[in-house]
Amino acid sequence: MLTAMFIENIKQFFQDNKVFRIILDGYFLLFLVSLVVYICFKYRKGLFLVIIGLIISLIAWFSNIAGLEISAMLYQVILGSYLVIVVILLAPEIRKHMEFHKGESLSKQSNISSTQATIEAVADAVFDMSAVKVGALITIEQHISLEQYSERAITLNSDISKELLEQIFIKDSPLHDGGVIIRGNKIICAAAYYTLTQDTSLDKTIGSRHRAGVGISEMTDSLTIIVSEETGHVHVANQGFMRQIDNKNDLLDYLNTYLGRN
Repeated sequence: MLTAMFIENIKQFFQDNKVFRIILDGYFLLFLVSLVVYICFKYRKGLFLVIIGLIISLIAWFSNIAGLEISAMLYQVILGSYLVIVVILLAPEIRKHMEFHKGESLSKQSNISSTQATIEAVADAVFDMSAVKVGALITIEQHISLEQYSERAITLNSDISKELLEQIFIKDSPLHDGGVIIRGNKIICAAAYYTLTQDTSLDKTIGSRHRAGVGISEMTDSLTIIVSEETGHVHVANQGFMRQIDNKNDLLDYLNTYLGRN
């Protein structure tokens, strides 16, 4: 009852004060222009989009009850298309969320652990390739299955060896593009492709191999080792973060810790 009376009082006030109505209409239009400019130059997702949606909704509602013809018309159109715009802007995050839960649904009933010999073979291959600047992307599966990626790659199901890993990534090899996926003590596939990370905090010079490594680590609990073709530097990506590894012993320590051996 009080709310209805309050709304009626607002309507009556704006009907009786045409000049004030025109001024407020102008301010709302100025806000709309400023909002578009702000989004273009300093866009942030998530909470920012929620706040903007609430503001647009409130202005559309207020414009209707206040009789602001121009603002009411424009903000109703904007509000009607806002959800579509949000879906487009958040498409990468939506896809990431869906792929993460798809991986969870395919999770293995029991985790197949890699032996120490496998871990050492991987570390040996990584730093052999690093020394001669051969690019590589090696992903070790954990609890969340990578089946959705391996089924689109070249199936190998081969025992792991330093020599095989180096042959896969040698520049003339037809399998050197994409990643290798390791499950337990097997290379289950090569030439696997991942969704690139959209993390804007990464260095702009980071290439697609590194972005793929970070991308798969954002969506699963896997660990990915990346060897740069340009510098030979070795990085590991896990849980959306990437760090440089300087020598074989550090990589062995990292892998053993990651696989729960320490």
